[in-house]
Amino acid sequence: MVRVGLTTERLVQAGAELADEVGFDQVTASALARRFDVKVASLYSHLRNSQDLKTRIALLALEELADRGATALAGRAGKDALTALANVYRDYAVEHPGRYAAAQLRLTPEAAAASAGGRHAQMTRAILRGYDLTEPDQTHAVRLLGSVFHGYVSLELGGGFSHSAPDSQETWTRILDALDTLLRNWPAQ
Repeated sequence: MVRVGLTTERLVQAGAELADEVGFDQVTASALARRFDVKVASLYSHLRNSQDLKTRIALLALEELADRGATALAGRAGKDALTALANVYRDYAVEHPGRYAAAQLRLTPEAAAASAGGRHAQMTRAILRGYDLTEPDQTHAVRLLGSVFHGYVSLELGGGFSHSAPDSQETWTRILDALDTLLRNWPAQ
């Protein structure tokens, strides 16, 4: 018998909250069952296993990030758009560290195709159109931006910049200025 009030959506939302509290790596079906004070078996009418739960949290995080990104980019171009999208990723990571980690989960090809991951690439490519980049340079630039955003955010979340001056916000601003300059002056092949 299914416990009243338990739904897949409610379990995924609670799993995402748990990830933000204890870390994405610590999210399991057992931990989620404890949160609802039910037996793990009660979850299996809604989730296949812990990996299914983690995949669903990743999909939720990708969707939330894409929605925030689309809102932030509306009406912006060039450096304003670049800064807006970069700040979406950074702010989301600070607000939801477990979900941000979930968004990095390697998905199966089927789950990836059904995810909001494609929207992330489209948003980044939309920004790059303002810099007049064509293929294959556009793909190189998408990879560069993703690497810089994720790398900086990951180091910052891990405390990597908390023990020295200048303030990490100042560095972040300088990095975005440098990326804008690079994109406007992309080296010819």
